[in-house]
Amino acid sequence: MHVQGNILHERLKAHSHTFHKVVDFNPAKEKLVHFDFTNNNKELVEIDLANTEIFSAYVHAKLKNAKAKYGIGGYDENRIFYKRSKLFDAEDSQVSPLHLWRGAGGEGDEGRTLHLGIDIWGEEGTKVYAPLGGMVHSYAFNKNFGDYGATLILLHQLDTVTFYTLYGHLSLDDIARVTEFQYVIRGQVIGHFGKPEENGNWPPHLHFQVIRDMETYKGDYPGVCKFSEQKKYLANCPDPDLILNMMQYVSGE
Repeated sequence: MHVQGNILHERLKAHSHTFHKVVDFNPAKEKLVHFDFTNNNKELVEIDLANTEIFSAYVHAKLKNAKAKYGIGGYDENRIFYKRSKLFDAEDSQVSPLHLWRGAGGEGDEGRTLHLGIDIWGEEGTKVYAPLGGMVHSYAFNKNFGDYGATLILLHQLDTVTFYTLYGHLSLDDIARVTEFQYVIRGQVIGHFGKPEENGNWPPHLHFQVIRDMETYKGDYPGVCKFSEQKKYLANCPDPDLILNMMQYVSGE
């Protein structure tokens, strides 16, 4: 891992007990279930993931059957469902540098399938909180099918270390109320799980990602990379659970 990546990892680890919850969750009363979107999940073979209604019904059924409030997981996960949209074709990613997060794709090029954030799957309208203070770095409506949809990125500083948090698949109302450089306080409601037509045509969920260096991106940053670029991107995007502190409560599927 890059030296600066190591420093951020250590800062987040040292302060992990101080972060505000990102979503409402009471481990004493509520349940989390792990969602696996790799080839290991044979259920996905039977699901038309390109159909958002069918995909949403699958997610809802998984939560209901597990009696879980959220499905969660995905960091450093080599996923298979990015074929659901042409947006994810590797060859298409050459068209727009703002969308290098795409998944599996075109012949002759390696698809982008390695997920860099943690997804929290739940009910539309679920509140999203700022885990620590900072300011709005940027926001955008990445509106193509399969994209982030409404996206918010915050800038933070922790013991002199600067980093960013990205919130994908929010509602349009959330980004309509913010401005760049606006201050955000710890525990402030900054978003809600968006509906499919606002969140990139996904079942309602939050994509939460920690980023050390945003480079020149605004309102967007790769959420998925090529498997061959795993080391590079994971060094720049440490485990979001250092902030979430939720994976310890996960039960099996």
